Amino acid sequence: MPGKVREKGIFIGTLSTGEKNCITDVAGVRVGHVTLDEKINQEGAYACTGVTAILPHEGNLFQHKVTAASYVLNGFGKTTGLVQVNELGVIESPIMLTNTFAVPAVTQGTLQYMLDTNSEIGQSTGTINIVVGECNDSFLNSIRECPVTPEHANEAIRKASNETAEEGAVGAGKGMMCFGYKGGIGSSSRLVTHESTNYTIGCMVLSNFGHSSEFLAHRYLVSKDQHESTISPTDGSIIIILATDAPLSSRQLTRVIKRCGIGLGRTGSHFSHGSGDIVIGFTTAHRIAHTSDQLVETRTQLREDHLIMNQLFAAAAEATEEAIVNSLSQAQTTIGRNGHKVEAYQF
Repeated sequence: MPGKVREKGIFIGTLSTGEKNCITDVAGVRVGHVTLDEKINQEGAYACTGVTAILPHEGNLFQHKVTAASYVLNGFGKTTGLVQVNELGVIESPIMLTNTFAVPAVTQGTLQYMLDTNSEIGQSTGTINIVVGECNDSFLNSIRECPVTPEHANEAIRKASNETAEEGAVGAGKGMMCFGYKGGIGSSSRLVTHESTNYTIGCMVLSNFGHSSEFLAHRYLVSKDQHESTISPTDGSIIIILATDAPLSSRQLTRVIKRCGIGLGRTGSHFSHGSGDIVIGFTTAHRIAHTSDQLVETRTQLREDHLIMNQLFAAAAEATEEAIVNSLSQAQTTIGRNGHKVEAYQF
């Protein structure tokens, strides 16, 4: 049965996990999925895809933004919103994940949700920056049929909760592959402590990269019965979402999320030419009001040279690696368009 790798006796890193070992261990963070798994027509077209929504907190994201940053490991990807995220250092919408050709529909659906819940957007105040990331699921999903609609994005947002998130072949991960096996959504978390101060780092990935020959399987007590996959995706990608409650500036957050690439590399990835390897990070420590009469604002942030920063770096690497491996361990063998089949990895 699918399960997190820790249930199989595989322990990654040295830091402790949060209670749920999930991105939702960061207080306030919510995750919602909509999964499409249905035949489109009699010619073999199949919807094997979906949408995943990550909400940084339970309030109004436009009115109360969070400090954020993004980092591109390899830029073969199609995202929305990251230019402004890096310019202003904030996120003001749900972070949405889906397949490549669904980015416009998911952007539209997320925009509509935000317009419906914020009547002033585009009228008495400015516009809004929607953040969407994608991976190519066209081996299993009939991507040209564009089965994802704006309503699916809206539904994923409305379904978001702070419970332990579903992983594997769900939501945006329904049609994704990882190292030639079934991948998709994976999550993990780490706790960072200094004296009486505690911080949490949570990671969620949409894994869709790599050939089985690249997978450093010996790191994970692999079953001797596991055969090597012959599936070699023409395009890969991984979107990594990192959440924390540590008080970091956008620049500091960029330093932390760069370390997600270490966790990705530990699994065997070398950030290949056709892979969109992108990290989006945010901290819930700051709620930044959309409007204010104040000339200046004050925020707390960690000292750059404090030892806790190294713990945060380690936590980002460990949580990313474990989230990727969880995306493999939680996934189930999946059949999609034209009968294409991707096997689950046997740990």
